[in-house]
Amino acid sequence: MMKALISVTGADTTGIIARVSTKLYEMNINILDISQTILSGCFTMMMVVDLTSCGLTFSEVADELTPVGREIGMEIHVQRMDIFDAMHRV
Repeated sequence: MMKALISVTGADTTGIIARVSTKLYEMNINILDISQTILSGCFTMMMVVDLTSCGLTFSEVADELTPVGREIGMEIHVQRMDIFDAMHRV
């Protein structure tokens, strides 16, 4: 299974989760785990996703999410889960 960590941050507004999850659905990316919070008007969402059935390279997934972030006024970052795990191993 090829996993990625997607973070979405910015000023809170209506439809953030819907817009991002719709784009992931369109790319055949499954959300495995999700957490979101709003702190003083700042929205933060973290998702662990499965890219196995996607058919796109990791770079192409990141490239597809960039305009979605611009459209909704958010920063969207994608990181390979294996690299994230390796960086945070004690």
